[in-house]
Amino acid sequence: MRRGEGVTTRELEARLGVSRRLVAGLVAAGLVTPTRGGNGEYFFSFQDAVLIRTAGSLHRARVAPAQILRALRHLEQLKPDRHLAAVRIGACGGKVSARDRHGEWIVESGQRIMDFDVREDAPGRVTEFSQQKPTQGSADEALAQGRALEPFDVQRAEAAYRRAVALHPETLDAYLNLGCLLADQHRLDEAISLYETALALLPNEPELHFNLGVALEDTGAIQAALSAYERSIELAPGDADAHYNAARLHHELGHMQKAIRHFNQYRKLDTAR
Repeated sequence: MRRGEGVTTRELEARLGVSRRLVAGLVAAGLVTPTRGGNGEYFFSFQDAVLIRTAGSLHRARVAPAQILRALRHLEQLKPDRHLAAVRIGACGGKVSARDRHGEWIVESGQRIMDFDVREDAPGRVTEFSQQKPTQGSADEALAQGRALEPFDVQRAEAAYRRAVALHPETLDAYLNLGCLLADQHRLDEAISLYETALALLPNEPELHFNLGVALEDTGAIQAALSAYERSIELAPGDADAHYNAARLHHELGHMQKAIRHFNQYRKLDTAR
């Protein structure tokens, strides 16, 4: 690396473990803007290197490369006055999420993960629900509180999500948010147990099967994870990400024909999005 010029592609590969193909995709999409050295090699700024590292982390979290590029382009359009390196970007259940001082959301769908009306300097108080009648309305309030608290107080957010489930055991978003929260803390066995409990009540929710697959895969239970992805696909055949994950695992297990079939379906669905 030459002082003042930045980081080369080769150095990014060595230091961050990112693939040259992923870096090339970010360059082609205009998401990073390297300069050219005397020999034609790319030199990336610190901010570009931070974004490339984030893209590499998303890829290792099993987010499809095309989805990474699409989500980052969408974020760039939403925040043209800020470099994407300044936005906190993560993955939850195979989806790209983003968080800044205004809150957190799923990038492609725009689904809010927290209450954007809650200020960072005033996270609010948790309402006691012990004397309330268990209704969907009170469960929704607990869910909203969990979303609002999660950026500031993970323990209280977890308690709020669990309260939502206790008040109304079929509150899907409470299971999904709580499962992601547990997985983010590497409490994978707890996340798996939670998803299995949820599926006993909500067996036909494809997102639960998908998230269960992600958690199982992270524990190394490849065959069980594949079964969860396949069930998710049965319930939601148009979910490109489930096809992508199933293709990866079939390939890893040596099921080449099935891997090709799922990957072709992923490409077809991803192109249509």
